[in-house]
Parts: sequence; structure tokens; C-alpha cells
Amino acid sequence: YYKDNLEPIVKLLAQNNVQIFSTGGTQKFIEDLGVEVTAVEDLTSYPSIFGGRVKTLHPKVFGGILYRRELADDQKQADEFEIPSIDLVIVDLYPFEETVASGAAEQDIIEKIDIGGISLIRAAAKNFKDVLIVSSREQYADVEQLLREKEGATELADRKLFAAKAFDMSSHYDSAIFNYFNGNGEVGSFKQSLRSKKVLRYGENPHQEGAYYGDLDSMLEKLNGKELSYNNLVDIDAAVSLIEEFDDTAFAILKHTNACGVATGSTVKEAYEKAFAADTVSAFGGVLITNKTMDKDAAEAMHSLFFEILIAPDFTEDALEVLKQKKNRILLKQQYKLNTKKQYKSLLNGVIEQDRDLKTDTFEDLKVVTKKAPAEEDKSALIFASKVAKHTKSNTIVLAKDGQLLASGVGQTSRVDALKQAIHKAKSFGFDLNGAVMASDAFFPFPDCVEIAHGEGIQSVIQPGGSIKDQDSIDFCDKNDMAMVFTGIRHFKH
Repeated sequence: YYKDNLEPIVKLLAQNNVQIFSTGGTQKFIEDLGVEVTAVEDLTSYPSIFGGRVKTLHPKVFGGILYRRELADDQKQADEFEIPSIDLVIVDLYPFEETVASGAAEQDIIEKIDIGGISLIRAAAKNFKDVLIVSSREQYADVEQLLREKEGATELADRKLFAAKAFDMSSHYDSAIFNYFNGNGEVGSFKQSLRSKKVLRYGENPHQEGAYYGDLDSMLEKLNGKELSYNNLVDIDAAVSLIEEFDDTAFAILKHTNACGVATGSTVKEAYEKAFAADTVSAFGGVLITNKTMDKDAAEAMHSLFFEILIAPDFTEDALEVLKQKKNRILLKQQYKLNTKKQYKSLLNGVIEQDRDLKTDTFEDLKVVTKKAPAEEDKSALIFASKVAKHTKSNTIVLAKDGQLLASGVGQTSRVDALKQAIHKAKSFGFDLNGAVMASDAFFPFPDCVEIAHGEGIQSVIQPGGSIKDQDSIDFCDKNDMAMVFTGIRHFKH
């Protein structure tokens, strides 16, 4: 399909007196290079038919690829039916995935399902003992070097390696087609194919091997720093997921996938300073992220802090001059927002799948369940706290005020313990909780959390509701002039 970088191979083959057969556009491309080429139609005595749907599906083509050179009977039949030996097959498939991604109409997508090409790939890979298969333009440079070094010949090990690459290509291609047709999940089969492997320094710990599969470079451009580790990637995933919740200028600092600081502000510098104030200890060695362009003022404000990673949609040149002074500091430019809709996790001897939690609580979701309704500024604080709680390990309690995370209790086995942890942490960094709001990722089975919160001066609460004892918490709030809203949506994060 794509002819990029095909020219050197064609000319190399011609120099080695290789007879070339080709179809359609590739035939013309080769002819324009001044290289002799035989049309596949001349080999098969059949024209390209049905709008190009059938071109190579013929015994003279597939026989030439598949017959076993070492078997006398196969050689006899090849001679009898005038089937040539086809020892090298080069295919670049119709761009099915790219066509789907472009939003093309279904008929255009269907026409990009390659039939002849995929069949040629499988046939040549099956007969790797005699045939070299080049199954993608990604391999053109490698095969050119191989043919140049070995003067047009290949060894069995070469052909077997390229056969493995071919079956990787064909299985990936078929998985993409299956997932397109199975968009509603009616066929209960799990197929995911990621062909790009990046070996990591190690996994969670040095004694564990680790690798990343996916096109990371298309999403995150590394502008500075060392290579990313397994733990870096886990934290980056949490960071980009959290920051997407915010439209206003926002800044977040994460440690072990949990936010230790989140804030909004009129500038990136202000948002950073508010986020950093929430936990000046945990920020050390953390992952930093903003949803706005990093400028020099913000860069200078955070330059003295040791942090591993900073992510932003863009950086000004003078900001980079400041930040690049530390050569190991990883600076990532985020090219686009996360667009995945599914999440997967290996578990026991299988894989679990779920929809990503794409629900963000809004003002319209707030159902006031107490006599007192939260003030307008408290509503904004409640939504802010809810966004942070959604991306914090359960059980979690988040305390916030004026677009700033004051503290959170993360990953506790008891919701009361989560609240106590958050209160202790907020006080240790000098925050006054009077007038603050509280968010919980799940309902309160007892009124104990609102009782403790009231004792600290917290005046508004957001939670999903749904406990059989919801009324106990509501009654306590009513007796103590507190406001509470339900969202009806739980945001567990295990």
C-alpha cells in the first residue's frame, strides 16, 4: 500500500538479476524506477477483477510461494503447470486501523480489509524454509541491509525470524478487524494486540523484569531526562488521568499513584505553589503535572524541588532552560489526552476488563439531602474534592477548600481511618479545617465520619449515598447545621 523506502530494495533486487512480479500501483512504481517488472496478470492470465478485490489469489502465485522445493513431486507439479519459484514476498497491507481511526464510513473501512495481502503473508511465512516474507514497510530498512550484506540471498534463520514477524503482523491485523466488528462485545473473546515493545530497566523491583507494550512516544514526547521505569509509567498513568478532570489551570503532585497535592489557580505557578503546600514532604521525588503550558515563572518556583517527572501539554523555551539544568529530570510533553475507553488487568490465570471511569461529577449531579444546602463556593469545593477522590486509592477521604487539596486519607481499610489520616495530615501542614469540605469515594455505613468531620469544623460533605443507614448521617448533619450532597455515583479505585 505504502511505497516509502521501497525503491532501494527494488533496485537492489534488479542488480541481483531477480525477476519481479507485481500488481497495480506497485507495478507502475517499479516501472517508473526504470526496473523491469512482470505484471501478475501476465503470470496468471487473469486480470485484476472486482475493483481490485481479486488480484493475486491464483495457483500460479500461491503455488510459487508454497511448493516445497525439496520434494520431487512438488517440483514436478510446478514444472507441469509452469509455476515459478517465488522466493521473496513483500507486502504492505491496506491501512485498516488508520482508516477506522480516521472516522471513515463503514464501506470505506470494509474495503481496507486486505485479503490477498494477508494470504500472501501467511503463505510465505508458512514456507519460510524456502521463502523470505517482508510483511510491513517497517521492515524495509532491515531487509535492504540483509539483502545487501548477503548479495540477495538469505539464510534459514533469517527467514524464520521474518516469518515470526509476519505472523505477528497478521495476528495483529486480524485482531484489529475482529475488535472493529465486535464493537458491542457480543462475541465473548478477549483480543488485544500491541506490537511495540519497550524493555524497561526492571519492573516494580530490581529483581523483576519489565516491559511496556504500546506507542508511548506518540502520546508523550520526552524532552529531557533518563529513561522511564515501570513505576514511572504507573505514576504517569495516574497523573494524566487525574489532570484530565480539570479545565481551569490546575497542578497535581503524585506519589505512588495518589495525589499528595492538587490545586487550581490563575497561573501555573500559583496552582503549583498551592499544590506543593498540601504536602511539602511527599512532593520530594514525585510526579508533577499541569494541564497548561509550563512557563518560566512556574519552572523557577519548582526548580529547587527534587522531582522525577514533570508533564505538561507544552513548555516555553525559557522554562526548558531552567528545568533542563538537572539532566536526569524527566520532562514530558503530552501530545494528546487519553482516549482509551477500556482498562485491563492480569488476575489469577486470566484478565479482567472494565470500562474506564469516565464519569466526572458535576453541579447537575449534586442532590442536596440535608436541610441546609451548600453555599455556591462550597459546591465548587465539593466538585473539586470529588474529582481528587475519584483518582485516589480506596478507601479514601479528601479534604479541600478554595480549589486546593488540604489532605487525603488513602488506601485505608476503614473509612474512619482514612478520615483520621487526612485530618492529621492537614493539621501537620498547618491547615485550618474550619469551612473545609469532605469527599468520600463511597457511602458512609455509619454517621461516625460526619461526626468526626463536624468536630473539625468541616461544613459540607459530598458522597455517592446508597447505604441502608444513609439517614443516620443525614440526621446528624441536620442537627449540626452541616450540608451534604449525594451524587449517586461511586468512584472506588482499587
